Amino acid sequence: MLFAENTVDLEGPPSDFYYINEYKPAPGISLVNEATFGCSCTDCFFEKCCPAEAGVLLAYNKNQQIKIPPGTPIYECNSRCQCGPDCPNRIVQKGTQYSLCIFRTSNGCGWGVKTLVKIKRMSFVMEYVGKVITSEEAERRGQLYDNKGITYLFDLDHESDEFTVDAARYGNVSHFVNHSCDPNLQVFNVFIDNLDTRLPRIALFSTRTINAGEELILIIK
Repeated sequence: MLFAENTVDLEGPPSDFYYINEYKPAPGISLVNEATFGCSCTDCFFEKCCPAEAGVLLAYNKNQQIKIPPGTPIYECNSRCQCGPDCPNRIVQKGTQYSLCIFRTSNGCGWGVKTLVKIKRMSFVMEYVGKVITSEEAERRGQLYDNKGITYLFDLDHESDEFTVDAARYGNVSHFVNHSCDPNLQVFNVFIDNLDTRLPRIALFSTRTINAGEELILIIK
């Protein structure tokens, strides 16, 4: 559940922002959200599952915390897998499990995001979604954003630099997350139904325990 709070001024959330829950491709960009194969495991925690097929380790421990180092891709079970919804390798696809609040910051940083509940360390918090554009278009938009002192661009550079996510007008709660050199969120590339390595999903995980009322911060890109 998402809340909004402003005890600082009379400014409301941006009126030209459109809330979406998954990538919105720009014209000419195709997102194939259907896997071509899946596992037949009865217990994905112990069997050779989707991560092993991709040549990586299962990303999660039994407490649903991430156990792989940053830079390692996550391969979750997909719609063709025979395991059920309680599979331990289905975390990001279930969406945010924490109550978050958009709030007006008192330090001049505009809007931010805080958690209303305690978040365990190394836990999935939210996805970064927006409009998928080409890197060439991102260069053009980046100059405009720099002039305004804002940035909503996130390069999808797992194996190439063809595409970028722009969350300026289309996005989810991650649009409001502020950036700092002292973050409590870290980024992982995730593949579920779309296995195109040029188009990973971007998942944000906690780097430490985050207490209720604490602002969520992403590293400066």
